[in-house]
Amino acid sequence: MTVSFPARRARRPVAPAGVPSVGFVSLGCPKALVDSERIVTQLRAEGYALAPTYDGADLVIVNTCGFIGAAVQESLDAIGEALAENGRVIVTGCLGAKTDGGQSLVAKVHPKVLAVTGPHATDEVMGHVHRHLPRPHDPFTDLVPPAGIKLTPKHYAYLKIAEGCNHHCTFCIIPSLRGPLVSRPIGEVMREAENLVKQGVKEILVVSQDTSAYGVDVKYKLDFVGGRAVKTKMTSLVQELARLGVWIRLHYVYPYPHVDDVIPLMAQGKVLPYLDVPFQHAHPAVLKRMKRPASGEKNIERIRAWRAICPGLTIRSTFIAGFPGETEEQFDYLLDFLREAQLDRVGCFAYSPVEGAAANELDGALPDDVREERRARFMRAQEAVSRERLARKVGTVQRVLIDEVTPDGAHARSTADAPEIDGVVHVKPNHKLKVGEFFDVRVTASDAHDLLGSLA
Repeated sequence: MTVSFPARRARRPVAPAGVPSVGFVSLGCPKALVDSERIVTQLRAEGYALAPTYDGADLVIVNTCGFIGAAVQESLDAIGEALAENGRVIVTGCLGAKTDGGQSLVAKVHPKVLAVTGPHATDEVMGHVHRHLPRPHDPFTDLVPPAGIKLTPKHYAYLKIAEGCNHHCTFCIIPSLRGPLVSRPIGEVMREAENLVKQGVKEILVVSQDTSAYGVDVKYKLDFVGGRAVKTKMTSLVQELARLGVWIRLHYVYPYPHVDDVIPLMAQGKVLPYLDVPFQHAHPAVLKRMKRPASGEKNIERIRAWRAICPGLTIRSTFIAGFPGETEEQFDYLLDFLREAQLDRVGCFAYSPVEGAAANELDGALPDDVREERRARFMRAQEAVSRERLARKVGTVQRVLIDEVTPDGAHARSTADAPEIDGVVHVKPNHKLKVGEFFDVRVTASDAHDLLGSLA
């Protein structure tokens, strides 16, 4: 089946003056036709006109078929014709999902196309249309920025890449509340990230329940980013985000082996040298009772290896003290781990039963005062580690992002500081200081949590 809006014979454009118009070529089966209908419907809903000719179109979308050889050739020919007659072409459909030597087949044959997507990708197609042909002004919807309304300050934003979790840690009920892991397509994630940068965001904080597992549920399915076939996978996502030229901060990173692959990017300055790794405990028996993923990893060795590659790496983590069955010996083991690991930023919670959690059925529940005493002891041990590590930064120059300016100076964050949960850099007053801007600060003092300095 072939449905083609633009005709090669020139006809007078029907779009009103000033209204962007799109030509459409639809090839393939009825399922592809339905995809075309959805795209055309969205185009019209957003105020785009449909052009009946190539020369009357501001760009052309070609929905392709890639099932058999003849269909592939027909689609490639249609793309070539659209390029010859118009020059600005977005390709979607089954042929868009085909690769040749790891490269998009369409992009390889026709490198001048604006973008390539796979089938049933209305949102992705519309994202490319918006990028190459801004939609008409709509006074009712244009109050909403492309990346949506954010409740964070304008200069940083959270980017959620997945929902849910496949693990069943005994202290947690997230899987029952949010369901199993559902990863967003990498193309969709990258479009949101790109829109955030366009809106002025200087720092993107990547979040999910288990960032390291991103893409596992879809078997690392290929999606399209800028016309390139890219795996929906954590390492691929980090590589793509690194191209944006803003601070990229990774949270909730479980210490799976493939995490090692992102450390060189941190050493190269492409993403922030910062990992939020929720270890929760260190003793093997406690981790087993928690049913923690990656509990068999030799985490001290991993940390040493990471820092050997990226000496400036900041590691933050969270722990639970007083978990059911935790002995004094096991808690001392945790304190030894803390001192040896030399983690930069740490939070600790006294274990608290959560309704519906499997840990409630474990024996060996500890009294409240014991749990709280261990939490306090843990934090005293970490405070000594933190104080020593921050003292090493005195005299250095740190790149900071300003969060707040007051008559007394500014509150800023370095690459080692995530908002709300880590420390801050207190900057002495200076008329140049401005919220949302980067500055170099020479550190003059430190305590257990924060740094103090002035503009370098």
